[in-house]
Amino acid sequence: MEIKLPTKKVTATYVDPHIMLFYGPPKVGKTTILSQLKDCLIIDLEDGTKYLDSLRVQVIGLKTPQKESEESKETRSKNNQFYFDEIGKAIHKGNKPYKYIAIDTVTKLEEWCEWEGTQMYMSSVQGKNFNRDNAGSILPRSKWLSVLTLPNGAGYMWLRSAMKDWLDKIYTLAPHIILVGHLLDKMIEKKGKEVNAKDLDLTGKLKRIVCAQADAVGYLYRTDEKLYINFQSADEVNCGSRCDHLRGQNIEFAWDKIYTAIKKK
Repeated sequence: MEIKLPTKKVTATYVDPHIMLFYGPPKVGKTTILSQLKDCLIIDLEDGTKYLDSLRVQVIGLKTPQKESEESKETRSKNNQFYFDEIGKAIHKGNKPYKYIAIDTVTKLEEWCEWEGTQMYMSSVQGKNFNRDNAGSILPRSKWLSVLTLPNGAGYMWLRSAMKDWLDKIYTLAPHIILVGHLLDKMIEKKGKEVNAKDLDLTGKLKRIVCAQADAVGYLYRTDEKLYINFQSADEVNCGSRCDHLRGQNIEFAWDKIYTAIKKK
């Protein structure tokens, strides 16, 4: 096959973010604004939508079907993750009917992936004795150690691998994916002084991977009872955007400012 190289600039194929991530402090209104976006399915991992009229499916508290064997249950990281997977299958079976799908929250998803990563490690050659007794039998789940207890931080690779698997599935569910995260407040040194920095509450390398995959990363906050979203990159705020209309912006929040196609309808 002969590859034809371009001789002039290729027109951009995307304007609005395919993957958007925003994070902010508790009760700032993250879930509320999701409920206000038309044709947005909220996959609720934290039971945050129960006070809102919204297009939602709640994953928390769901149980594995009785007909599933105990052996099969042991192969799953958590019952909730099983249902999350079933939700994804139902969306594909329904020909992906939603324009937007929001994961509320990606911080909770990381917690689930800790145990999925643990099972991935247990299934590997290196982890063949992990969480097993002297006879090689798997210990009761209540006695499991997390893969993150491995020395020298070796378990975080398995956490990242599990999280990547889930995100790769999520990104196929709709034209626009919205990831919501919690805020991590931390102190950093700037010009010889300690300043408060705003960051996404995910572990180090995993956070960098998720933010790199996102087309826009925004920090959500309130001032004078108005809701704002900041896309301005800075040492003390982790945010930014590939999209021209969001890059460097710090704006009062409105969905039609994020997704310009809304204005054209």
